[in-house]
Amino acid sequence: MSNTHVEAAFQRSAAAFKNPMLDLLHGRFAPFVVTALSMVFTPDRPKVAVADAHVEVGEVLEQLRGAGYGDDDSPWHLPAGTARELCRQWVKVGWLLPQIDDDVEVYRLSAHAVGALEIAGRVGGARTRVTTSRVRTLLDAVEHLAETTDPDPSARIDRLRAERDQLDHEIARLAAGERPEQVGDEQLLEEAENVLHLARELPADFARVAESIKAMQRDVVTDLRQDIRPTGEVLREYLQRGQQVMESTPEGRAFSGALRLIGDPERIDDLTHQLGVVLHHRFVRLLDPEQRAELAAISRRVEQGVQEVLVAQRRASHVITTQVRTHDPIRDRQVDDLLRDVMSGFHRWMQSSQRGETVEPLRSLPIADVGHLRQSLGDIRPSSTPDALADGDADADFVDADTRNWGGPHYGALEDHLAAFADGESFDLAAAFEAVPDDARRPVDLLGLLEIAHRNGMTEAETISVVEALRPDGTSRRFAFGSVTARTTRGEDQ
Repeated sequence: MSNTHVEAAFQRSAAAFKNPMLDLLHGRFAPFVVTALSMVFTPDRPKVAVADAHVEVGEVLEQLRGAGYGDDDSPWHLPAGTARELCRQWVKVGWLLPQIDDDVEVYRLSAHAVGALEIAGRVGGARTRVTTSRVRTLLDAVEHLAETTDPDPSARIDRLRAERDQLDHEIARLAAGERPEQVGDEQLLEEAENVLHLARELPADFARVAESIKAMQRDVVTDLRQDIRPTGEVLREYLQRGQQVMESTPEGRAFSGALRLIGDPERIDDLTHQLGVVLHHRFVRLLDPEQRAELAAISRRVEQGVQEVLVAQRRASHVITTQVRTHDPIRDRQVDDLLRDVMSGFHRWMQSSQRGETVEPLRSLPIADVGHLRQSLGDIRPSSTPDALADGDADADFVDADTRNWGGPHYGALEDHLAAFADGESFDLAAAFEAVPDDARRPVDLLGLLEIAHRNGMTEAETISVVEALRPDGTSRRFAFGSVTARTTRGEDQ
């Protein structure tokens, strides 16, 4: 045997022992880890809240320490530290998987931990035997593989005809009144042990499929953040991968094929019914209680495994689709550049700083110096006075009619009218308004007269005055108000 072959075999073995599953089994505290994980996580309880897991692992540790395990004279070792520290360490080495389920942080066993527990349970249970059922399982698998790969249709036809003749012979024998061939309890026990052996491998297979989907999800998100291609191209590629996530990994493709066999609810119901028939047979008394419970739970474990994979698939599709829709390459690059600048600044500062040196925090951001904006929102005064309004009819240009007639009161014309009407004496405001020319006898001009009278001093009486105002469009409007006597100072001022 050459040194090259020995070295290659050793490297393969060394790489295999780096696997978390073998690392769990050959570690110093492997008996405790297997015990704790098998007590906390069961087929009916695949996920456990983080707080509950810490408490239960702590109880296992305390009971074993109380029983004398872990002492100096004991051959079995127990780890130091609290249950929380142990669980965090198991997460770090890949035996536990933390995740959020319904807003609660939970632990799940990884595929490596499930495989390690399956191996430990198989080795610690009944001894493995070369049985008729196990050999027949192998022969049936090889025969099915050969039939699938054989391209000769005539050979397949011969095999199908042979199977049909055998089935017809069995049907005719039973129809003639003969009893079915009786199988001994020892052979049935072998068949049941083979079924349990095959069923123990399913949880680890399902866990590996779910973890491969999650790993693909992480790879897609990482590649997406580092992608510098156009956004449209990224959208098309990653949305397609998100929709076909089950076909993106070898484990997922294998599971898709298996799902076509076990995904039908009727098949699960048939499996449950068949297991019930088996459990009512007299040979079951040869199985220990744990084997009977494990045999009865096969259909439920299959259903839970399928559900776990489908949940991982839906979650990965949702995460990938959400990341793609919110992906902004420019923004991501800006964030990455900013983080790199911050880290570079920390490195430069660490080289020149001393232990215990204080850092003056940035208490406020600098204020931008913009000249045309006010410095204080409390100063409502404009920066400059507005330009004076132009005065003069020559500046007005009207198309159809003078729209100023629909404006406010003509104060100048009204004051001139009052000066001529009252000649500095007191006057009745209603009479003064009736004497106003028609073009200045609008409703707003009545308000203008009242304003002038109020400014110059007026007296109200209990009697009611009624006046008629003319609008610019020729319509009239009557107004009633308390009689007002006023005087004007226009003439006296002049």
